[in-house]
Amino acid sequence: MTTGNTQAQTTEQGRYAQVNGIKMYYEIHGTGAPLVLLHGGGSTIYTSFGRILPTLAQSHQVIAIELQAHGHTGDRDAPETFEQDANDVAELLRQLDIPKADLFGFSNGGQTALELGIKHPKVVNKLIIASAFYKRDAIPAGFWEGFKDSKFSDMPQVYKDEYLKINDQAGLINMFNKDVQRMLRFKDWTKEEIESIQAPALVVIGDRDLPPPEHAVEMAHTLPHGRLAILPGAHGEYFGEAFFPDKGSKMPELFVAMINEFLAAPVSHTNLSN
Repeated sequence: MTTGNTQAQTTEQGRYAQVNGIKMYYEIHGTGAPLVLLHGGGSTIYTSFGRILPTLAQSHQVIAIELQAHGHTGDRDAPETFEQDANDVAELLRQLDIPKADLFGFSNGGQTALELGIKHPKVVNKLIIASAFYKRDAIPAGFWEGFKDSKFSDMPQVYKDEYLKINDQAGLINMFNKDVQRMLRFKDWTKEEIESIQAPALVVIGDRDLPPPEHAVEMAHTLPHGRLAILPGAHGEYFGEAFFPDKGSKMPELFVAMINEFLAAPVSHTNLSN
C-alpha cells in the first residue's frame, strides 16, 4: 500500500487525512488484501473491533476507520448520514491508492457498508454486514420510540469512557446527539437498492440481536450474492464487541475464522444467485 497523494499525518495512535472537509482518523495494521473496518454508532475502532483486530491483521491489511464525529475524527457542520460516511470512506481509499477493498461493517457501520455497495460499487470487493438492518420495520417499534426521548444518560458507560480517552465531553455529547438524530431520520433502503449490490456479501446476525434473524435472512436473500450466518449472541457479542467483555469466549475466534474463509474464497465460489 502506498499513501499516494493523501494528506496524511502520522501520530503515535494512527494517521489522519483531510477527507471531504473533515480530519479523518484511521489505522493500518498487518499486510495482505485490504480489509476496511467500519464501527458501530457511538463507538470507536476499539470498542467495536478491539477483540478481533489483532487476529484480523494476521492475514489482512486492516484499515480501521473512525467516521464523522466519532473517536479521533473531526465533525462537519452537517448531519451524520450513511451516504456521507460512505463518501468519506470511498475518498479515503482513493487517497490511499486502494482501488478495491473488502468491507466489514458492524451495526451503523454495516449500514455504511451497504451504502458503499450501492453508491460506490467499484471500491467494494466483498461485504460483511454484521448486526445491521435496511428497513425500519425490522426493529421493534419501541426502539424507534425510545429515540424520540433519548437521553445522554442512556448511552452505555463503556462507550463514554472510551470516547473520553480520546476526546472531550463536548465532543461526546455532540456525537451522541448526531447519532440520535440520524436514527430519528432513518429511512429504508428499497428492495431495488439492495438488489443492486453485486458484491458477494456475508450477512451476520446474533440469535439475540437487535435486528432479528428473520430480517437477516431476508437481507441475505435480497442481496444477489448474499450468504448468511446466524451465531449465538446479542448485538456484536459473537465477535467480542466492548459491551460484551467475556474474554473467555471462543466465539470471536470462530467468527474471524468464518469471515477469513469467506474473504479468501474465489469470487466464483461465493457469487451464487439465490
